[in-house]
Amino acid sequence: MLSVKTPDEVMEIIKTGFGLLPGFESVGIAEALGRVSAEDIVSAEYVPGFDRSAVDGYAVCASDTFGCSESIPAILTVPSGPPGISRAASAGGGFCVYAATGAQLPPGADSVVMLEYTEDYKDGTVGIEIPVAPGNNVIFKDDDLSPGDVVLRKGCLITEHDTGALAAAGITELNVRRKPAVGIISTGDELVEADKKPNPGEVRDVNTYMLAAAVSSGGGSPKTYGIVPDDEKKLDAALGRALSECDVVLISGGSSVGAKDAAARVIGSRGEILFHGIAMKPGKPTILGKAGGKPVFGLPGHPVAAYFVTRLFVFLLLDCLTGRERPEFPVRAVISEAVPANHGRAEYAAVKLRKDGDIIRAEPVRFKSGLITSLAATDGYICVPRDCEGIAEGTAADVTLWRH
Repeated sequence: MLSVKTPDEVMEIIKTGFGLLPGFESVGIAEALGRVSAEDIVSAEYVPGFDRSAVDGYAVCASDTFGCSESIPAILTVPSGPPGISRAASAGGGFCVYAATGAQLPPGADSVVMLEYTEDYKDGTVGIEIPVAPGNNVIFKDDDLSPGDVVLRKGCLITEHDTGALAAAGITELNVRRKPAVGIISTGDELVEADKKPNPGEVRDVNTYMLAAAVSSGGGSPKTYGIVPDDEKKLDAALGRALSECDVVLISGGSSVGAKDAAARVIGSRGEILFHGIAMKPGKPTILGKAGGKPVFGLPGHPVAAYFVTRLFVFLLLDCLTGRERPEFPVRAVISEAVPANHGRAEYAAVKLRKDGDIIRAEPVRFKSGLITSLAATDGYICVPRDCEGIAEGTAADVTLWRH
């Protein structure tokens, strides 16, 4: 019999049982995308390094424009010289200087008038047709970053726009957490490689590829060990090799109670079983053990169940090992048809989202845990709590999106 834990209890076991992997590595910003910052990354300088124009126009001293209008423009003189801002040119006292977008403001300027509100009289003067206030259309020296400002917080997943912020601050090398190496073992006499045509009674190995892709997107570095038959000695040998080379091991298949309950016996022989069974559907027969201080998951062989357990709990484990902060921002949607549930365990259902006027509707997808193609076109999932008998049609519920 399984002695099951609730999903919340499983999450607490993972959070308290596993911490940051030791060490970090230094990477260039071109390789930093998708990595987790190992420390607060701090700017050493101002960004930008000078006051600059946010628009094409004329840099002015705002007080020279007060009271002007299209019918009574302020007439300002443009210093002689080539177009653009000359360091010798200055604004104020009746003078203005042309400033392209991003150009440095000349001395005396505290604002910029957009070009479309000016008229060049071609005699060395420009008419300013609207008044501006100090700071209008100006990006000041300390508007973006000042020395000591944090560009990225420790534990942040580095995105494409983060790399732009790093480049703006002149930070081209940074320390990131090491990616956990995750070994993936698929078990089962019925499995054949994905490029093989199955004989009667055989199925292609889905989990090796699916779990490797999930691990990559979840912040780990997958290492696959192929298909292992239902033989405890061979499974033990594969697990031993994976433990020697990886930080985490995932074994799919062999976790159900019965004659083929090989995963639990092999994991237990090398360490301890933290739990065997989660009060959830799909994914009830999941195992988590610790061998040599390293986490070993025994996942259901059915692909849908294996994916839900990976998304909910393996990702959490990867976050604990890397220190990544992974906030979830669920979408509120109206359930398009009733979702029944069995009392006593949390049930997870994949959904498709669609827009219906101003309403977002979630259409539950009916699936069996062995049919992975049912997940292919879905957008996320809903959870029916274990103390609830289901979600009625027309009820609003939180949808957690697959993207991460």
